[in-house]
Amino acid sequence: MTRVWSDRDRQRVDPNGRNSVTPSCGKSYKPPVMAKQFPQIGASHREFIGRQRIFFAASAAPNARVNISPRGTDGFVILGDGAVAYLDLTGSGNETAAHLKADGRLTLMFCAFDGPPNILRLYGRGEVLRRGGSAYAELLRTAFTGVEPTGARQIVRLDVDLVVTSCGYGTPLFDYRGERPSLDNWARAKGEEGLEAYRREKNVVSIDGQPTGWLDGARE
Repeated sequence: MTRVWSDRDRQRVDPNGRNSVTPSCGKSYKPPVMAKQFPQIGASHREFIGRQRIFFAASAAPNARVNISPRGTDGFVILGDGAVAYLDLTGSGNETAAHLKADGRLTLMFCAFDGPPNILRLYGRGEVLRRGGSAYAELLRTAFTGVEPTGARQIVRLDVDLVVTSCGYGTPLFDYRGERPSLDNWARAKGEEGLEAYRREKNVVSIDGQPTGWLDGARE
């Protein structure tokens, strides 16, 4: 692999061919540690996650498309060193639920868009706790202080079996401006009956026709 350096960092390359460069600031360059693996969520991981405003949920199932969705961290909680959960709001698709029903694998990714660069991924197996079930109600009470946002449809719980961090040097910088009110406004305008009708129309199967479990009844 050929490494390309910027002009300001090309002042001196080690004649022996090692990746050692003296940048324009005068400090010696050290190649980044690209990835580290951890068996559980540690204190530094909790701190990093707590500073983020967005994460991405990735899932897949046999004979189905891979799905990735952005989520706000206001509905995300760390349940312990090996488990996390997030409140999932009603949307036009329910791909994650379909994939977890068929396969179970789920990856959550957090990126630092400001401050020191870092990427953190949580790997494991997930399950869906549908609104109306006792498991949903109990976790809502214990992990989310019993507060249910407008349009809530389920809680996604992830049992974490691997945590991986990487440098994040290629992640661009973005400024956080605030949360969009659009989804809350839409859900309030729909009302409870309208939301349930919408979920039955849009959330029963995935884009590949796989069942999401929405009509199976609430999981106890």
